[in-house]
Amino acid sequence: MGRRWQDGKGTLMVRGDGGLGAHPVRLEIATSYRARTKGLLGRDSVDGAILLSPANSIHTFRMRIPIDVAYLDRDLNVIAVRTMKPWRLGLPRPRSRHVLEAEAGAMAGWGLRAGARVEVTGEA
Repeated sequence: MGRRWQDGKGTLMVRGDGGLGAHPVRLEIATSYRARTKGLLGRDSVDGAILLSPANSIHTFRMRIPIDVAYLDRDLNVIAVRTMKPWRLGLPRPRSRHVLEAEAGAMAGWGLRAGARVEVTGEA
């Protein structure tokens, strides 16, 4: 199930356990090496989330704010969610194919946790 997104904007739909309800979130999609490398560096806030793809680990060196990080498998199931302070190195997650980043605390508000599933739609 290969994903073919391009750098740009989109929408993230967070589906909780059992697929009940969905929460739409503004999404920035970063698939090029340059966009993934920049990620959230230098930002003081995040409007929604950013999807790094492909990715199985991240770091928060030179970041200004703590962030939530969700590791997703190839089917967009959430493997794990962590909050990371600036200047940290996250360990690689072997099954992870994509990483979501958002402001610390945001993912809990969306109901995004291990076991949840997300959908991503890109804007043309």
